[in-house]
Amino acid sequence: MNRMMAIVEREMRKFFRSPALMLASMIFPLVQLIVLGNAFGGKIREAKLGIVDQDHGTESLRIKEAFDAVRANMRTFVPIAYDNDRQAMEDVRNGRIQGAVIIPPQYSRRVYEQNHPRVALVVDNSDNFMSSTLESEMTELTDALNQPDVAPRILEKTALDVVELYPYIEYMKYLLPGSITLAMFVSVMIGGGMLYIDDKARGVHEGYLVTPITKTELVFGLNLAGAIKAVLTGVVITLIGSLLAGVSSIFDLPTFLGSIIMVVLTSLAFNTMMFLLMVRIEDPLVPRAMFGILNTLLFFPSGSIYPIQAFPLWLRLIAKVDPFTYAVHGFKSLLLKDAGLVAIWPDMLYLSIFAFVTLAIAIPLFKRTL
Repeated sequence: MNRMMAIVEREMRKFFRSPALMLASMIFPLVQLIVLGNAFGGKIREAKLGIVDQDHGTESLRIKEAFDAVRANMRTFVPIAYDNDRQAMEDVRNGRIQGAVIIPPQYSRRVYEQNHPRVALVVDNSDNFMSSTLESEMTELTDALNQPDVAPRILEKTALDVVELYPYIEYMKYLLPGSITLAMFVSVMIGGGMLYIDDKARGVHEGYLVTPITKTELVFGLNLAGAIKAVLTGVVITLIGSLLAGVSSIFDLPTFLGSIIMVVLTSLAFNTMMFLLMVRIEDPLVPRAMFGILNTLLFFPSGSIYPIQAFPLWLRLIAKVDPFTYAVHGFKSLLLKDAGLVAIWPDMLYLSIFAFVTLAIAIPLFKRTL
């Protein structure tokens, strides 16, 4: 035990003497959380929407009043008046405005006659997110305009009431579990992958071979040191990321303890996986070439950015065995849903088994010879 802890002490001293490594493993995931959290998934604000009123009737005035209400409250778009539809469509094409609503002549008359009144929405569908937002907003407005002034005594249509279990979750909060997981993976890549191979190349491991330390003690010591580095990174990123994303549940004792357990198990699973991948590699350039592929192969299929249910079958199979998937699900259940340990015990079980299996495979593969 003392020999194993000596390896851990040596690795941790080296880690703390290299603050650049610590910053690289912590700052990159935080920058990703801040940039991606604000760049993706936000609600559209202040989009420019052209209004071409060719009717100038009472009903077209109702539409423009509804637009003014949206501008004053949700601020999804800002209505801009146009005199003709050609100029409005040209500005949509050139990107000066994001969409245009055209109220045709005789629109009010058609409303009164109940003769299929129509309003046109011109969108630039090269931007699917913007066009779908404008289409959704206009659909809600037209549904509201179609409501009768006096509600019928008997409900003729089935209504859908949406019940949301949680308050609105911004994309930065949604991205937080993936950023925590990525931070630990980056720490393992640097502290448990690159440094391990660099020590081999520098001959540090040759010094271990002249000591009485056994192969099992050496493997356990190296893995424990790498896991401790990842745990430190995970705890720091969990606290700082939760503050940045506005996740106050991290200060609840059950959530905090559950997060610590997930950080420890995730660190062990990642480090043993990385050790297994690096155990027979000698060339320092190989891990640097592998890490970009590993990052893409493990991080993106995990559901941290996009739901797994939208993946094709082959990608869902990768997600099924990916430890990232279970780490992200566990952190998401704790930080975003306040679900407790009951919801994450399958994730903890998988990460524990994954760490045990990878370590059991790595020990016989490790060579205690030159």
